[in-house]
Amino acid sequence: MKRIYKWLLIIPIGVFSACDSLLDVDPEFTQDAENFFNTPEDFNRAIIGVYDMMQPAYLNIWIGEIASDNSIAGGESVNDTRGLHEIQDMTHGGVNDELRAVMRVNYTGIARANYIFENQNKIDFQGKNLILAEARMMRAYFYFNLVNYFGDMPLIIDRRLSINEVSSTPRTPKAEIYTQIESDLRAAIEVLPATVSETGRLTSGAARALLGKVLLYQNKFGEAATVLGGLIDNNAGGYSLFEDFTTLFLVANQNVSEDVFTIQFSGLNGGDYGCLICLNGNAAVGFHGVRQYEGPFYADGNSYNLPTQDLYDAFDDNDIRRDATILDIDAFIASQPNPSSITYAIGGGGHTGYFQNKYIKRANELGLPDDDLTSPLNYRVIRWADVLLMAAEAFQRSGNDGRARTELNKVRQRAGMAGINASGDALYQAILRERRLELSGEGYRFWDLVRTGQAATAISGFVTGKHELFPIPQVEIDLVGGTWSQNPGY
Repeated sequence: MKRIYKWLLIIPIGVFSACDSLLDVDPEFTQDAENFFNTPEDFNRAIIGVYDMMQPAYLNIWIGEIASDNSIAGGESVNDTRGLHEIQDMTHGGVNDELRAVMRVNYTGIARANYIFENQNKIDFQGKNLILAEARMMRAYFYFNLVNYFGDMPLIIDRRLSINEVSSTPRTPKAEIYTQIESDLRAAIEVLPATVSETGRLTSGAARALLGKVLLYQNKFGEAATVLGGLIDNNAGGYSLFEDFTTLFLVANQNVSEDVFTIQFSGLNGGDYGCLICLNGNAAVGFHGVRQYEGPFYADGNSYNLPTQDLYDAFDDNDIRRDATILDIDAFIASQPNPSSITYAIGGGGHTGYFQNKYIKRANELGLPDDDLTSPLNYRVIRWADVLLMAAEAFQRSGNDGRARTELNKVRQRAGMAGINASGDALYQAILRERRLELSGEGYRFWDLVRTGQAATAISGFVTGKHELFPIPQVEIDLVGGTWSQNPGY
């Protein structure tokens, strides 16, 4: 099987740093449509360019954890990726490099998908419908990210937006964006195959899982239960829980039955610190590594996104997921045969004694130099355990506690934990707690707290009515002539 790798395209479908407007992301006159989309290969190159824009997944991992009670920003100092420290402290505002990157990355992906749709009728060929279905799913994914971060956003479909239109394009209500997301996903489900021969290509199962998540985030619990329950009951993709959770996040165990929707990475050279979105590798992994580490198994990194004591203490002592999720560095060193020879440094950006143990730099999984930036460890956007827990929540919230317990306890059984027999709100809270234990370190925690109304209780400094959304980058408001209003509280 062949894996999809990153392509650098010269056609105008999204050079991220090419211009100042997030909506007009491409350099003019690089290569016009008259000279492209004339062959099936052109369309194949274009769709790989859309896949490419899912690779800056490190932003979702970092922000989804650091904005929550799961992690602190870490790093060399508080000025090392200062935007993450502001998000950690809930002091972030409209000037924040990480939040601007989120907006620009996702709109670049949308622009690339829209460019394909704009030219979809130029030629016909076998397989075009599949390419369009992939583009629909990824466009839905990009818009889902934008709605979660920023709420109302300009909705542009099937065409590029000229620079002259930017200042007159209003923010679209998020309900309308959700309607488009659902429409794109339902259309994609009808075309995408259940299984693929080319590793990394999207499947109908991935689209169904994302649709279930989109419905759950809108509190459409009955619809979410139908979609997710149907995915579980009619499991054409052959999904299942990987038997050994403790080794699930090793490179050797990726693209397994638990992987539903995965972003692929390789250990090849790509960008550099000046262009993290240009990378072939998973940037989060090196950044999560132990600073100046010298010892067995792990490799040195930048000590970002450090788990909190609160997260560590949330696990039962006999839960195998705790140590597989969180590296207690001092306990690990003490357990080695030569602890006195193992050293590491503490960064000035904060230290908890813990490191992310899912997406972390390991000595036998290094990519090409600079190996901080070239990890081949894939990012699991949605894995089967997440599907089961989302289904459990959807069933419980729509009145089917029995089915909710069934799906919840599948996840607990894999972890070696006793089954849950609760009902009603106690069951609901058990499901939410299980999501934290099972999925911590994967970038979901902040969104789970916000959508379930528990963020103000769990997150220090969280202001209700403000921090449910992140601020629109001020530079983007300025670029559209101030026609966009800022989100409340900012």
